[in-house]
Amino acid sequence: MISGRVLQGVVSAHLLAIAGQPVFAGVYLSGDFDALRLHAAGANIVTSIGYLQVIVAVVVWVRLRRYWPFMVSLGVVIAETVQYFAGQDGALWLHIPLGVITVVAVVVQFIAVWRRPLRRTEETARA
Repeated sequence: MISGRVLQGVVSAHLLAIAGQPVFAGVYLSGDFDALRLHAAGANIVTSIGYLQVIVAVVVWVRLRRYWPFMVSLGVVIAETVQYFAGQDGALWLHIPLGVITVVAVVVQFIAVWRRPLRRTEETARA
């Protein structure tokens, strides 16, 4: 169904955006202080795509009767939001490990939505 394909596209965009964040952080930590501006802009993009992903996951839940994409997306967005504010407050002890966790979570979700495309099964269609 189209909502499953849209979720695949949004998760793919989320993965591309979040993969750039460690690169910008590394460039900043290497001494290029302008990269912090790129890292902040990337954080805004990643967070925005994450919220969009939650909305698409709600549609998948309603239309395809698959709730796991919503639950995973919500968990990722909550972690990204905490990470966002931890980064703004300079709490690197939380920001960096949570960043690693969110990147891994989006990679795992990317694999899941592409490996097992979301379709409405006959059992859920009859219900």
